[in-house]
Amino acid sequence: MHKSDNKVLNKVYTATNHEELMDAYKDWATDYDTDTVERFGYVAHLSSAQALHDALNDRGAHILDAGCGTGLVAETLAHLGYRNIDALDYSEEMLEEAERKGLYKDYIQADLSRDLDIEKNKYDAVVCTGTFTYGHIEADGFERLIRITRPGGINCFTIRDGAYQEYGYREKMVELEKQQAWELLEMRNETYFTKESVQCKLCTYKVFAS
Repeated sequence: MHKSDNKVLNKVYTATNHEELMDAYKDWATDYDTDTVERFGYVAHLSSAQALHDALNDRGAHILDAGCGTGLVAETLAHLGYRNIDALDYSEEMLEEAERKGLYKDYIQADLSRDLDIEKNKYDAVVCTGTFTYGHIEADGFERLIRITRPGGINCFTIRDGAYQEYGYREKMVELEKQQAWELLEMRNETYFTKESVQCKLCTYKVFAS
């Protein structure tokens, strides 16, 4: 398990269950943007939004920001011209912070580690940044993203380095490729936190079936 020198990050990444994780985010919600972007140099939201745009290039697309946090990805997508975005997060406090920005059409409080009460093939694309990582969502979460994405749609997500090697994410990705559930368009290394020297895998998939 990775441990940061920062106590705020440690509380999030060392949570052993969802109750502890939600408690960590409840305490962090109001300071999240300042801490992540300014203190830690968080940049993954910028690269994932751009990667989604490069693959999708349809500003009218219906997008789900899964694990939206306070809406940093949606802010970047809005700058790129996207307006039809829904927010999903397990933390009520994070969703409240996101709602203050007025960037989303709908707000969904849901747990990505469980089956989602969202209709099949609903979205043209799902972007999921900062959620496939320590103490958060395991590899079976990929199947939930695929199910709610229309055939031909896009899934774009980050996987934090370290967790990528330890949590079996790549094995699940390949399994779903072999099942022809999706096709890998691009996977590359990107910076996650500049000031914490943390990297991530940025993955873009085209969905075939769910």
